[in-house]
Amino acid sequence: MNLHQTSGRTRLGIGLAATTMLAWATLPIVLSVLLRAIEPETLTWFRFTLSAAVLALILWKRDRLPQLRRVPRVEWFLLVAATLGLASNYVLFLVGLDLTTPANVQILMQLSPLLLALGGIAIFHESFNRTQWIGLGTIVFGLGVFFSDQLQAFLDDGSRYLLGCGILVAASLLWTIYGLAQKQLLVRFSSPQLLLCIYVGCALCLAPLIEPAQITRLSAPRFGLLLYCAANTVIGYGAFSAATEHLEASRVGAIIAVTPIATFGLISLTHLFYPGLLPPEHFSATMLFGAGAVVAGSVLTSRS
Repeated sequence: MNLHQTSGRTRLGIGLAATTMLAWATLPIVLSVLLRAIEPETLTWFRFTLSAAVLALILWKRDRLPQLRRVPRVEWFLLVAATLGLASNYVLFLVGLDLTTPANVQILMQLSPLLLALGGIAIFHESFNRTQWIGLGTIVFGLGVFFSDQLQAFLDDGSRYLLGCGILVAASLLWTIYGLAQKQLLVRFSSPQLLLCIYVGCALCLAPLIEPAQITRLSAPRFGLLLYCAANTVIGYGAFSAATEHLEASRVGAIIAVTPIATFGLISLTHLFYPGLLPPEHFSATMLFGAGAVVAGSVLTSRS
């Protein structure tokens, strides 16, 4: 591969990683608006159903639909664990978002890759170098600074805020279960095949809990936001998967690590142009320092 081709692949990889970052940065903001009109279970079911339909169509056209007839029992167990973990994560993410704020959610969900890394060390005997351990410590420090400041800001409604934080921690733990199970299942399935199985399973799990009338009652702008959330699931993970094919995983991780900062910027713009659309945020110097430490720790941890 010549220098021009290498440069082209790098630019494409950076573009795809940036697409993932922007998709994930906008999601808490859009979801926060939608939660005023639709319940978490119904919203999540719609996202999984539409995402599964798109993936199924793509894999069917490529003749790559997953074959489940010969899957061993232990892998069925892992598939069920991954499905329940992701479905619960999505719902609890929305509940936590409703109880706190988009900025708070983006920072606290940085626990997910941290817990996944620790799970990989404990279960798969992966190793971390000194820089990555420093990164993990920096994330923990940043989270402590961030939430000590946020708790002071929400002191009048502290119990609601703490409940939301606890729910988001549970969501991170469940995502870690999904991530660890997925890692093992990727030995048998390709990433799109596995995601299709999990999305279908999640949609089936949530189906008894949904209220379809909530979807039909949405205004046109909010229904557009709902479609965006569903597309975001496919676009975000699809761009992430493609980015890792064109760029080193460490560089992809470093780009995605700035997602919370992008969310903060988008929140500020939303408050400027659409006052009252989102719950009030508290952007103090201490909070921004803690958030910056979390981002810096995520960048360090992503380096191999």
